[in-house]
Amino acid sequence: MPGTSHCLPWGAVYRDMLDFLRRLLGIAPVATSRAGPAPVRVQAPSLEPVAPRVLMIVHNPPVASEGGRRLTEIFGWNDPLRLALQYAADLEHASGGYLRYRIVERIDADWFPPKIDGFRYSGESYVAAWRARRMHEPDRIDYEAQVAAFDLLGRYDRGEIDEVWFFAFPYAGDYESTMVGRGAFWCNSPPVPNTGWCSGRFVMMCFNYERDVDCMLENFGHRVESIISRVFANHAPEQNLWELFTRHDRTHPGRAQCGNVHFAPNSERDYDWGNPRPVLSYCDDWLTFPDVPGHARMVDCREWGGGDMRLHHLWWLSHLPKVGGETFGVSNNWWSYVVNPMLVSVDE
Repeated sequence: MPGTSHCLPWGAVYRDMLDFLRRLLGIAPVATSRAGPAPVRVQAPSLEPVAPRVLMIVHNPPVASEGGRRLTEIFGWNDPLRLALQYAADLEHASGGYLRYRIVERIDADWFPPKIDGFRYSGESYVAAWRARRMHEPDRIDYEAQVAAFDLLGRYDRGEIDEVWFFAFPYAGDYESTMVGRGAFWCNSPPVPNTGWCSGRFVMMCFNYERDVDCMLENFGHRVESIISRVFANHAPEQNLWELFTRHDRTHPGRAQCGNVHFAPNSERDYDWGNPRPVLSYCDDWLTFPDVPGHARMVDCREWGGGDMRLHHLWWLSHLPKVGGETFGVSNNWWSYVVNPMLVSVDE
């Protein structure tokens, strides 16, 4: 199906335009206030920044029976461009300036993508289903059809893109992230089948524009977990730095590090980011990695935003190593693997 494609000439002027759009859209800066004796420290990487090229695809179709208004207008959902810009800005901040995404093309795909069983919503049927909260089952999207519809493998092979961001409505049926291409592996979901003829592998992120940037960062955090756990999969326990990084007090009392996406250092259950219970944590060691002095201190939820989902995820991401050199055969810049899964060794 034809879509409206916008090639964005943001190369050299991208950063200026990004700053302009942040001001224009009133996007809030990242909050940096926190309690405790240690200040916020985001490592300045001794590495050249990377600027992955993103294809942004938006499924936000107009609905004739609603006066031609798009889903975001009908239901008051978020503007996908605002979400994309804030997400890119947050990841640039959390990576210490290393990761600078560039949206090189946007496609407004004004249709409802097919489900795995061939079902496809119309504008009217989707609006009625959402209002009644009776959505089609099975919900899963046909990923192979999506890959083909936008020639994603061809675009990657021609060097046009490095990853894809899909923005869609609730119950579009997609995963938070998935991997495509030769040697693709688990990325918070199974890889897209029948794509192995591609010259490489890349990630497709899928975002629900009913929700805000905090959920987008959660999607990215699970991508980190999938990819970095794969990087360390064959390391001996004493060399598995990912296992060390993700320790929290519930699993390792008195020896917490940074936790994971769902568990802060002091969390007692999933999503317990607002827990005021103080625990001993070695989280500061990861801000000076690979220099690990072994200094622990008491921390609580005030460190990561007092229960704010976005601030916790930014705090957690900012602790990922991002400097030069190697430790146990793994780059000290973990972000490089997350951004470029071709750097991860796989058996093909």
